[in-house]
Amino acid sequence: MEPQLKSADIARLGRAERDTPITNRKQFVNETTRVRHVVEIREDADDTEAYVFEKAGPRKRIFFDPNECRAAILTCGGLAPGLNNVIRSIVIELHFHYGVSSIWGIPKGYLGLNPAAGLEPIPLTPEMVDDIHTEGGTLLGSSRGRQDTAVMLDYMVKQGINQLYCIGGDGTLRAATEMAEEVQARGLHIAVIGIPKTIDNDVFYCDRTFGYLTAVDAARNVLEVAHVEAKGIDRGIGLVKVMGRDAGFIACGATIASQKVNFTLIPEVPFALDGANGFLAVLEQRMDARDHALIAVAEGAGQDLMTDAARGTDASGNQRYGDIGLFLSERINSHFDDIGKPVEVKYINPSYIVRGIPANSEDGILCDQLARDAVHAAMAGKTSCMVSFLNNRMVYVPLQLAVGRKKHVDLAGPLWQSVLASTGQPPAFG
Repeated sequence: MEPQLKSADIARLGRAERDTPITNRKQFVNETTRVRHVVEIREDADDTEAYVFEKAGPRKRIFFDPNECRAAILTCGGLAPGLNNVIRSIVIELHFHYGVSSIWGIPKGYLGLNPAAGLEPIPLTPEMVDDIHTEGGTLLGSSRGRQDTAVMLDYMVKQGINQLYCIGGDGTLRAATEMAEEVQARGLHIAVIGIPKTIDNDVFYCDRTFGYLTAVDAARNVLEVAHVEAKGIDRGIGLVKVMGRDAGFIACGATIASQKVNFTLIPEVPFALDGANGFLAVLEQRMDARDHALIAVAEGAGQDLMTDAARGTDASGNQRYGDIGLFLSERINSHFDDIGKPVEVKYINPSYIVRGIPANSEDGILCDQLARDAVHAAMAGKTSCMVSFLNNRMVYVPLQLAVGRKKHVDLAGPLWQSVLASTGQPPAFG
């Protein structure tokens, strides 16, 4: 039986009563067009997530007068390949297709909306952003940590900003949600649009975030090097730690792309080190059989094994994690020394290398579409939503639905099953 579908409609600032200035499009998106979140129909499916989302894209009728628009763009949180691509495409779409001439970059994320920081908005023109997509990082800079919502909104009102494009992960989108709620409470006409960014690929209601595939490419290259190192020495073990605090998508993607990894450890699968079926025993069997091994571990894996350290939280309130790579390296060396079969562990931590590089072609295409559809949403008067790539479509997702929860690797799904098939490792250790 098909689940009962629920429409996740997007909040609007008011009626869209102006004709769009876009003249080079033959087709516009009808406001009633929806995209299913749940594609498969199963009798045992939980229909609580059976939403349909508004299809993203340009509308025939818009809310804002382009001559009265003052748009602002900010980037928050950690870096990801493609940030500059998104900034550039927002500017290009606003300027050339909608005729918006007042476009501003907010330096250092939400910090730049706090006047106490003394950071001046940066005027963004097509000339300024012309080739920034060829560089990693973000033209605008970034920051972590909360700012007072009322203070930021007061500053936006003073600056005359009526469109805010927030590019970031869960913390950024949560702050955008609070901003949109404050805008509504004050009865203001300011569109707040989120563009999800995280190489961890863990944003809910989003199949793929920009930067993820570029990070997978970079991580795969490191795994190739680690494999060469492991095979080039007697009883060598390559150990590579990749990003992925609460989700192991990068580790899984790089493992499948490489096809040379023997063990992949992710946060979604707890594992034991000791015991007859523990990780160290299985690794010992591999070394006895093949004399080398390659391990990919996500940064959030095995945190329960390192309970002694008091780590605190970062500026965004995220729990600081212990270094599972160093921990594993030490435990592996100690184990094999104790049994009289020494190994040489080559530990590589490429974490920041995989996120500070320019976007690859696949991510470049995704960034461009996300940015342009974000502009279409704002110009149509939509607010408190994020643009998302879902079921091979671009959709608008209410921020309230997406924030505060994270997507995880489905252990019964094809991604993890492909990892198990590729590595040959058991489904669990312990």
